[in-house]
Amino acid sequence: MLDLAGVSKRFGAAEVLRGIDLLAAAGATTVLIGPSGCGKSTVLRLMLGLIAPDAGEVRFDGRVVDARTVGEVRARSGYVIQDGGLFPHLHARANVVLMARHRGWPDEKIRRRVDELVQLTRFPGDALARYPVELSGGQRQRVSLMRALMLDPDVVLLDEPLGALDPLIRAELQADLRRIFRDLKKTVVLVTHDLSEAGRLGDLIVLLRDGAIVQRGTLAELARTPREPFVTDFINAQRSPLEGL
Repeated sequence: MLDLAGVSKRFGAAEVLRGIDLLAAAGATTVLIGPSGCGKSTVLRLMLGLIAPDAGEVRFDGRVVDARTVGEVRARSGYVIQDGGLFPHLHARANVVLMARHRGWPDEKIRRRVDELVQLTRFPGDALARYPVELSGGQRQRVSLMRALMLDPDVVLLDEPLGALDPLIRAELQADLRRIFRDLKKTVVLVTHDLSEAGRLGDLIVLLRDGAIVQRGTLAELARTPREPFVTDFINAQRSPLEGL
């Protein structure tokens, strides 16, 4: 569904991505993980056509993402960022239905879709009238996810969607996301810095460092057959201090 071929990207003198080859399979969850500044979020922005590569191609469903196709790419994609990106002057329901209103969906179709998403994300229906400041962090992320799913996109891109949440809420949302991804069978690309989150949610984990892919595979494959010492160091750095007690 999403394919990066030989993609490189610079911002000024900084080389952010170096010759990336990456395939995000249709109906699967691909997780991008790695240290801060390794290029994870830049990959998502390239996939969505928010920025263009300096070299190589980004393809969406077999078509190159460029000025001619970027409108279709965005129409078929849902995007969730770390802080949710909700409009503070709109209540939760208005945030969720924003693009459906923009596209002229009839009221009954919008109502049915919102009801479906409330059930899917386990969001309390009576909180739809609240503004973002009146919602918990977990509730805001559920609203962001509902907004991303409102138009029933083919692809869902999530950039550190749970990074700012406390551990208990984060674990609860991880379980919900895993169920949602499985039930909807969407093509998902998720950016995280949390290895356990990557293992719980990802069909394929892609580890990056300094703008290049170091290794890809399942969490077990990365742990058992690391291709270089950095892979082991990265995994060991995230091991729980409670292990072995």
